[in-house]
Amino acid sequence: MKKVVSILAIVLAFTFNSNAQDKMMDKAVKTIALEQTPGEFTEKGLTVSPGTYVFEISNNNAAEKVGLVLVKKGDDASKPENHIKTAYVTAAVAKGKTEKSNPTTLEAGEYVYFCPLNPTPQYTLTVQ
Repeated sequence: MKKVVSILAIVLAFTFNSNAQDKMMDKAVKTIALEQTPGEFTEKGLTVSPGTYVFEISNNNAAEKVGLVLVKKGDDASKPENHIKTAYVTAAVAKGKTEKSNPTTLEAGEYVYFCPLNPTPQYTLTVQ
């Protein structure tokens, strides 16, 4: 009887662990890579699926330091309280370097992204 209970416990633990791993894979963090050159991002607009993303920003001689601001479209981008702060890079991106943001969950809708340090236009990020 102890062997049956032990085997059942192992099977249940394996099944639970497999299901947990499957759910984690569904929620995997993806990367959105953006490159900045003087006065612009090379990616002029993006469309992605809802999910959690890390923004990876490369500074291709755009300025001494660059960054990223992400705002829901329609919100006043000049107001820091409207910025999605998890999308900020964790450190300003020096020339020739790449930095990442924290994981940022994006829901369906439209957002704008830009850099105030290497003044760029506002580009649209569509999540659908």
